[in-house]
Amino acid sequence: MSIYRALGVMSGSSLDGLDLALCEFQLEDGCWSYAIENARTIPYTEAFRERLRQVMHGKALELAELDRDMGDIIGQACREFLSGKKVDMVASHGHTVFHQPEQGLTLQIGQGARIAAHTGLPTINDFRSLDVALGGQGAPLVPLGERLLFPGHRTFLNLGGICNISVHGPDGVLGYDVCIGNQALDHLARSAGQRYDANGAMARSGQVDPEMLKTLDALPFHQQRPPRSLGREWFNEAVLPLIDNCSMPLNDRLRTTAEHIARQLSFALTSVDGPVLVTGGGAHNGFLIERLRTLTQVAIEVPEHRLVDFKEALLFALLGVLRMRGEVTALASVTGASRNSCGGAVHQPN
Repeated sequence: MSIYRALGVMSGSSLDGLDLALCEFQLEDGCWSYAIENARTIPYTEAFRERLRQVMHGKALELAELDRDMGDIIGQACREFLSGKKVDMVASHGHTVFHQPEQGLTLQIGQGARIAAHTGLPTINDFRSLDVALGGQGAPLVPLGERLLFPGHRTFLNLGGICNISVHGPDGVLGYDVCIGNQALDHLARSAGQRYDANGAMARSGQVDPEMLKTLDALPFHQQRPPRSLGREWFNEAVLPLIDNCSMPLNDRLRTTAEHIARQLSFALTSVDGPVLVTGGGAHNGFLIERLRTLTQVAIEVPEHRLVDFKEALLFALLGVLRMRGEVTALASVTGASRNSCGGAVHQPN
């Protein structure tokens, strides 16, 4: 039996904060098992959250400074969270600023060198760049970990800032970004002075606008075949102008956006095997889950809260372990790359 202890770190596009998950993995007779020993979300300050929102429109120096500062924030948070606990490595996804795989680029900030300097631990970051260099989307990467840790499920939904799906079949794994998610819902909720629409209450009180729904559903991205992935650029350019129509009541815009998300997810779930394991912040949105269950025939399973909130941090912790073992971390069948690869930059503090 091989045992590894890794700290997974995730900063998602919904800008909630920094997810930390201390995980233990065991490999016995070719089968992986896991335990989340401790987990925590550390919220960003509003000032730092605004820096993350605006950096893609700023100067090169501002981006470099934020990359440095993000590394310091992650490193300090990891050191305080671990408080001397024995860990083999830190695996940090970082925070995506640019994701344009069709241009051969993806950028996740949060310098691994600074994380390693703060923690004194081997640190793996920049998981996506090698796959993109090989012609892939660099996303999603979690289907590999899902296959290894959750063999009892074949279909997975992550309802984060962007919604994505993984379908594990006898001929391989299909994974791709489906549609917008909490980026849009949280943006609208902020218009009412809320960080998010708690349990979908505001959306529930609104009415669907047929024209807005039709326009959202008709966005060209939704007609693309996988592999496909999204970045914040697409949200800013394609979605934001459609949902920021202030002539329509806010609750109606939230209701219509939630309906659009549920519809696109239901299309993606056509002909898949259940139960579908649903995680990510959107899994706490009772109204969104209710609409998804109404629109699809497959069983929707929302697990316990720790797995809902920290599944991606867990899976990137596993990818860090696989990287240090020299094994595959990105599946070409999912990303469209020319081959499978073992991606991630390793920083050894000693």
